[in-house]
Amino acid sequence: MTTPPSPGLAPFERQGAVLLTTYKRDGTGVGTPVNLAVDGDHAYFRTYGSAGKAKRMRNFPDVEICACTWRGRPTGPTVNARVRLLDPRTRAYRRAERSLTRKYPLIHGLLVPLLHRLKRERTLHYELRPAPDGPA
Repeated sequence: MTTPPSPGLAPFERQGAVLLTTYKRDGTGVGTPVNLAVDGDHAYFRTYGSAGKAKRMRNFPDVEICACTWRGRPTGPTVNARVRLLDPRTRAYRRAERSLTRKYPLIHGLLVPLLHRLKRERTLHYELRPAPDGPA
């Protein structure tokens, strides 16, 4: 069962795509559209293990998110957030999987898992929480 979204994540609850901005070592931001499933005071998204954003988030877990089109054009205000990689053996990992599949049944219920399997990639699930300082 999902809980009502926190005020920081409420604008993203019905959003189809979110622009996730991660940072390189030199401080340059790289924006990538991702699908986000909001659950209370946190949200979930997934990617494959060799993605550039996975490496950037491993080095710098502070990110920015904003509403965007499916192609990545920003359409809303930016929110500072922090990500955490979920362990596949935990309940949070399974909850992230279920949340994404419930919100995007075709994409995350069928296509993304199939693509990751075909590419022999490890699927990584991340938990995203708004930073305490609020919107940027």
